[in-house]
Amino acid sequence: MKTDNEIINTGFQSIFSTLGMVDAERFIMLIKRDKFDYTEWQKNLWVDESVESLSAKAQQAWDNA
Repeated sequence: MKTDNEIINTGFQSIFSTLGMVDAERFIMLIKRDKFDYTEWQKNLWVDESVESLSAKAQQAWDNA
């Protein structure tokens, strides 16, 4: 199991490597400003998807990578 610091560092590395420095900083600012609630956001993330359809999309993304 990872420590909290390891998870934070991995998250920052992912965000910065994907978005770049400026957009990553904007992303973090937006989440903090909007009091982003991941749990609430997640509830509506895949409302119209089934486990099977998500699995198929994940497999397709893996195959295309």
